[in-house]
Amino acid sequence: MKSPAPFFLVGLTLLGAAGGFGCSRFQAETPAPAAPESAFPRPAEGEFSVMTFNLNQYALLDRDGTADTLEPKPPEEAGAIIAAIREVSPDVLAVQEMGDPAAWAEFKYSLRQAGLDYAHEEYLRRGRSVLNLAVLSRFPIVATNSHTRDTYTIGPTQFPVMRGIIEIDLQINPQYRLRLMVAHLKSKVFHSFGQAEMRRSEARLLNNRVREALEDDPNVNLLVVGDFNDDPSSAVLREIRTYKRKPLLHDLRPADSVGDAWTHRENDDTYHRIDYMLASDGLLPEVDADKCFIVRSPDLLRASDHRPIVATFVAAERGPDAAPDLSKRLPPDIPEND
Repeated sequence: MKSPAPFFLVGLTLLGAAGGFGCSRFQAETPAPAAPESAFPRPAEGEFSVMTFNLNQYALLDRDGTADTLEPKPPEEAGAIIAAIREVSPDVLAVQEMGDPAAWAEFKYSLRQAGLDYAHEEYLRRGRSVLNLAVLSRFPIVATNSHTRDTYTIGPTQFPVMRGIIEIDLQINPQYRLRLMVAHLKSKVFHSFGQAEMRRSEARLLNNRVREALEDDPNVNLLVVGDFNDDPSSAVLREIRTYKRKPLLHDLRPADSVGDAWTHRENDDTYHRIDYMLASDGLLPEVDADKCFIVRSPDLLRASDHRPIVATFVAAERGPDAAPDLSKRLPPDIPEND
């Protein structure tokens, strides 16, 4: 196994670079900078925001092709990620593809240096994976029921859910609680047992957890977020959002400043919407649809193949009549043409 680069060398390489691993070992503590002016909507008093973001392997990896060291995410990439999060300043941040505990600690340190200090966290590590899930929150986590032992079968073979499912309750204020689930489903990378069936099976496991929450409390304020690695019309999304053809969750479909809703790009200039925020019936009336958006930033193009998505909610129970009409967020139909 390759060993991490020596801390001294990593620190010297990244000293003074925003967001780089190892900086905390050399930089003196400085006052946190003031929150920057933002082009993105911020929550008003009595509201809160949630961001989900696939960080594209914020971890120590073999990045230079040598056999003796592992390198951190390049400082310009890490810095762009930290800057984008800082500009939005979400109250709750859910991330995918977080690295080992050292990378997690460095990520939190970089956020603090940028003025974002989250008092509460949930970090779900799967073995020695660098594709872990995590949540940072300004609100107390009052219940934790994350899932790592769920399994499914394909033929005679049993598989565990690859990256687990975070499930936590956040006490937003004394009268309002949010249930948050975070998942990162199997990618479309080839697998001998069939990547599509594996992803769909993981989607069923996530749906099981959604139904359990709704059976316990049909009015629960449930938000399900993450990288589901499939398109909105796919069987995978149907497995998550519905049960016996009954809709359980509503797709908030954030879009960016020019109306684009894609969240993932590939190297051949193809774009997909595979990252989602799904709200239960109980949560939907509290959605502020005008403050649901995708972060459009050229600085992120090299930092991650995903774009962060954000939703804002009123932290008070409201009746069904307050629910936004999400159909207005859908793009107009375009007739098929040759």
